[in-house]
Amino acid sequence: MNKKPALVALVATAVLATGQLWADPAVPAALPTQHVTGIGGFFFHAKDPAALAQWYKDKLGVDPVPSDYGQKPWVQEAGPTAFAPFPSDTKFGRPEQSWMIDFRVSDLDAMVAQLRASGEKVKVDPTVYPNGRFARLHDPEGNPVELWEPKRNG
Repeated sequence: MNKKPALVALVATAVLATGQLWADPAVPAALPTQHVTGIGGFFFHAKDPAALAQWYKDKLGVDPVPSDYGQKPWVQEAGPTAFAPFPSDTKFGRPEQSWMIDFRVSDLDAMVAQLRASGEKVKVDPTVYPNGRFARLHDPEGNPVELWEPKRNG
């Protein structure tokens, strides 16, 4: 009985499955096949949740969580999302603040003008970064809100 075809098939299967012939001990044997597909919610404490939800709707267009399952929730446009734990001494807002939300916008200048016209104080970062432009404001409870206009390719 010739075992060569079986060995060739085994090697071919290993190369197809792993992309390599010999296992590298520094590389995990298998990567997870499941992963999260996006952020499904952002939850935080507020002194006046209803008023704060209304501010986000009025100023930024973020609809609050529906009051029943028959209503549709706010749906964001597809695009990049940064997920970045920062060192614990990073300052976002109040000294005890441990988070900051960053919203993508398509036209930072227009959004800033709209917010300022409604009485909001917005600080535009003058630096244009390789990934785009940024501005920052605070919601009525002092939580930091960052606006990001991603750099357009082309």
